[in-house]
This record gives sequence, C-alpha cells and structure tokens, in this order.
Amino acid sequence: MTSAETHEVRDPELPGRLLTVERDALIPLLRSRPDADFTLPTAACPGWTVRDVLAHCSAALLRVVEGRFEKGVFSPESNDRDIAERAGWPHARVVDELERGMTEAGPLIARAGGALDMIALGEWVHAGDVRETFGTAGAYEGDGLPYALPLLAHITRGNGHLPLHADLDDLDEPLRLGESDGERTPARYIGAAATLVRLYAGRPVPPHGADFELAGADREELNIFG
Repeated sequence: MTSAETHEVRDPELPGRLLTVERDALIPLLRSRPDADFTLPTAACPGWTVRDVLAHCSAALLRVVEGRFEKGVFSPESNDRDIAERAGWPHARVVDELERGMTEAGPLIARAGGALDMIALGEWVHAGDVRETFGTAGAYEGDGLPYALPLLAHITRGNGHLPLHADLDDLDEPLRLGESDGERTPARYIGAAATLVRLYAGRPVPPHGADFELAGADREELNIFG
C-alpha cells in the first residue's frame, strides 16, 4: 500500500466502496467453509460464534436497506434479538442476507450524511473477526484497508476523538485521526496499519502485531466501539 485517502470533507461513497470490496472477498470465503466453522467461538466477540457475528452483521445492514431504526436499535439487547431471529436459518441463508446487505446498503449510507458510516466500518472489522477465527490471512487488512483507514480517520474526526498522528509501516504518508481541541497534544502511533485498526476497534493485539509504539494515549482511549 502506498497511500490512503485522508480528505477532510466526507466522501459519501467511501463506506459503500468498503462494503463492496469486503463483500467480494468475504462472501466467497464464507461459502467455501464447512458448516462446523460457523459454530467456532470468536475471541473478539466473547459469547458469539462466527454465525452470531454474521447474523448480527446481516441484520444491521438489512435495517439500513429497509430503513428500520426503531428505539434501542444496535443495543446489546437488539443485537441479541437479531441473532435469535436467525437462529433457525441455514448458514447459507445468513450469508445470502449478508451479501444482499453489503450490496445494497452503500448508497443508503452515502445519503445518510455520515450518521451510518460507523456501520460500514463495523462490518469490515467484524469480517476481520471472522478471518481471525478461521486463521486465514488478512484480518483487519487486505483489499479493504485503503478504504477503511480514511473512513476511520473521518469517523474519529467527526466524533471528536482524541487526536493522533499515525506513521504506518504500510503507508507512505502519515494518517491523522481524531480532532484536536487545542489543549491535548496529539498522540503518536508507529507500527502496522492492521494493529492500529485493532486498537481503535478494541480487538486483541496478537504477539506478531505487538511491535508498535503508542505515546500520549492509553490503548483503552482509542477504542471507538466502547
């Protein structure tokens, strides 16, 4: 990777491009896995299996596609209900719904003015959770990374997250995240992009990703998902 888009102005098409790229990589991977792999527990989402993660992802995107945002949506209780509603489905049906959502949600997220951008980023992160569980390459990186990084940068600026300058091993130019309030000196990160994503997503950093430097902020402060 040589560069990433880091525009100050929101690119409304960016979340949809991220979903499309991830769809083209993830769906064939899922269709190639045996049924037993869908019951594997995920380390990133304690208590959830791969299937639970996929059901949550497909339900979230279907809500976007159908415009269903009732009170309490995306709460832990809402997520559990979505997963329970799909408990009797064949795995293939969950994957089909996920494919539909990743195909159709992009334009709707684009028109939402940024309010739904986090959903696209969350879908991509959850795809990384699944890859990590399967032990396949590309968790929190791969072809979607050039789209995920600027989206992460924009989201952290938009929500007033702490300022951070990241010098990434796999990016030629520094990435600026968060928004300075004029009082806090920006934190600094040096290391791999995938590890930076893990930190912002609150995911465990494995030994092979532990070679990084973070100064001016604690790991817990970076987590944007809570």
